[in-house]
Amino acid sequence: MAVWLHAADSLIVATMLPSIVSEIGGTALIGWSVSLYEIGSIVAGATSALLTMRFGLRAPMSMAAILFGFGCILSAVSPTMPLLLTGRALQGLGGGGLVAIGFVAVGLIFPRRYIARAMAAVSTLWGVSAFAGPLVGGFFVEYATWRWGFVFFACQAFALAIWIVLRSDKGATRSTADVAAFPVGRLALLCLAVVLVAFGGVEVSVLRTLTSVAAGLVCLIGFLWLDARAGDTRLLPRHPFDPWRPNGAALLMILSMSMATIAVTAFGPLLITVIHGASALTAGYIVACSSIGWTVMAVLVSGLPERFDRLMIALGMTVVSLSIFGFLYAVPNGPIWLIAIFAAMEGGGFGVAWTFILRRTVALADTGEVQRVSGAIPTVQRLGYALGAAYVGIVANASGFLTMETTADAAQVARWVFASCVPFAAIGLIAMSALMRDRTGRIVEDRR
Repeated sequence: MAVWLHAADSLIVATMLPSIVSEIGGTALIGWSVSLYEIGSIVAGATSALLTMRFGLRAPMSMAAILFGFGCILSAVSPTMPLLLTGRALQGLGGGGLVAIGFVAVGLIFPRRYIARAMAAVSTLWGVSAFAGPLVGGFFVEYATWRWGFVFFACQAFALAIWIVLRSDKGATRSTADVAAFPVGRLALLCLAVVLVAFGGVEVSVLRTLTSVAAGLVCLIGFLWLDARAGDTRLLPRHPFDPWRPNGAALLMILSMSMATIAVTAFGPLLITVIHGASALTAGYIVACSSIGWTVMAVLVSGLPERFDRLMIALGMTVVSLSIFGFLYAVPNGPIWLIAIFAAMEGGGFGVAWTFILRRTVALADTGEVQRVSGAIPTVQRLGYALGAAYVGIVANASGFLTMETTADAAQVARWVFASCVPFAAIGLIAMSALMRDRTGRIVEDRR
């Protein structure tokens, strides 16, 4: 249920976004619909390890479901885009918490030899959500209203919260640690970093945009500096983006690849409908091809032993990078089926690699860092999506997204948007290569 709510909600909103914008406006804030959702996911994900170490799995997960439900209700009744974006932030807070705690649970509950299969099961549910999400969104757009789509998910979230609270598992994890001060300052600094980067893209000008982005990067660096010195209340593992350390290289790879691939979710549906005249449902399913490809490949490779971990990660990340070049050609030029193929390639690449990233990082992590590393993987992924959406929003608005009038104008915007993703794919590949080596440059032997 946690995976369904988070994955399907993201895709149902991508499907409904053209209708939402046509009713309440806010075209300039489209990138924020992704960024604010991811900000909420980042906050929840960053605290998931800390919360589960102190309160177990039940209380944080039920609270995440409640927050998600309230966010859906707020979005459903929103008369303006700013209020809807507030609801999206609450949905991100709840959805991100549900998924991050799910990752922590997988790392805690299953022996390492079963982690790949457990992640494949999660990916299977993700694929089902990817298929059904756009269908649900298209149904509400065509036969009712997008507002009832949010209500539909709110009801499910509240039902999940009640189910979690009413369960009575004797072996449930309970808190054994003292409750220290909650890291409000660091979380606020992290959120401010993403907001400042996104703010730079609302009205693009050299001075305003550069100043806002620079301030956001300073806040992000400040968060990492403070978190590294926070002792037992750290939100991220030690050296989270150090490419010379295996876990740092893995997180840097995830951050970069997430930034490189968010464009098709954030701007793909609108660009596809404008350039190719596709329906909202068709555009939503093109985006869903990514999640479907992820699921299929994750299931196919889940049974491979640990000696294939490095090969599968390298193969998957390479396919993801190639899909970005595919989008650069196919989105502005078509045909639609080619865009869908590249979307499936992108998801398939992640599916090949993702099944083994958690297993490898857990295997290479220090004993006391397993929960932080497990929680950091989806958190850093969401951070990459948030920063990537903000960055792509700047590129899109600077290239004429708000003033495009013809198909040619939209195609030109699409070229700029996807070309801007290529450098982050390159950084991701470099980090991937570093993941395969230890600090002395030798290939790390797989642990069993």
